Amino acid sequence: MNLSYSFIIPVYNRPQEVRELLKSMLQLEFEAPFEIVIVEDGSSLSSEDVIAEFSGKLEINYYYKKNSGPGNSRNFGMRKAKGNYFLILDSDVLLPPNYLIEVDAFLRNNFCDCFGGPDAAHSSFTNVQKAIDYSMTSFLTTGGIRGKKSSVNKFQPRSFNMGISKKAFKATGGFGRIHPGEDPDLSLRLIKQGFKTCLIPHARVFHKRRISWRKFLEQVSKFGLVRPILNMWHPASAKITYWFPTIFITGLLLALILAVLKLYIFISIYILYFIIIGIDAAARSKNIIVGFLSVFAVLIQFAGYGTGFIRSFFQIKILNRNPEKVYPQLFF
Repeated sequence: MNLSYSFIIPVYNRPQEVRELLKSMLQLEFEAPFEIVIVEDGSSLSSEDVIAEFSGKLEINYYYKKNSGPGNSRNFGMRKAKGNYFLILDSDVLLPPNYLIEVDAFLRNNFCDCFGGPDAAHSSFTNVQKAIDYSMTSFLTTGGIRGKKSSVNKFQPRSFNMGISKKAFKATGGFGRIHPGEDPDLSLRLIKQGFKTCLIPHARVFHKRRISWRKFLEQVSKFGLVRPILNMWHPASAKITYWFPTIFITGLLLALILAVLKLYIFISIYILYFIIIGIDAAARSKNIIVGFLSVFAVLIQFAGYGTGFIRSFFQIKILNRNPEKVYPQLFF
């Protein structure tokens, strides 16, 4: 199959991120031409001047549109793109030089209509960014679902690093109106229609996640809110593992209460887990500060996701309320 690639990058008020991403694209070790489609999603801080810096160096097509969310912006970009395979990135990622080589080699030998790749922390990232990356990607926290093929039955790519064929995009209509959650929703609709999804283990990106602790809590809370909605739309995708953060946080609160009553066995188990997290994160990053921060990041992730999930489950599953009326902030 003759593959031609178009990168699709929505951006909202992040011109510096666009500059860093495009600089990394200049270093791509791929001989064939590729297109970059940047969709400015109603930003007040335009990336147009940044893009002009790369004129003649990269093939960039730039579009400005009214704000309608990242999913709709990706769909807009794919409708404008020239290629027959779309590579979707968030603006806060950096690409290693071998990214396109890994993608192209994999698809030519094992074609799939939608793929995802793992993310990692770049050496230039701050300690907080590295800690959040650990929390989001470690096997000890998420089971490795973002980058371990053996940990999932049918891989559900995420839109910070995702590819989809033009054929699959046209068949599904692309991303839906929900955000976050638009990427697993699309993946599940693709699977229902018989398209193959896959993980390309070596097609990794460096995901910067320029967020504060407060924004990280807001983000993972939304992830928790979205999951019961996705389970309602796609009942076959519901798994007991989605309950783990809620169970974890509930257990931690009970363990603290029991510790006050001088029953320490349960809190000791949690302390041991956090020690393991800290040691593993410090060893991976070769930085003890990242180890300590990773414990805090894991607490935020489990607390945010777990409380968001149970709130949404109660509203959607128990009270049978309309998701768009209960959580209008999740829909564009």
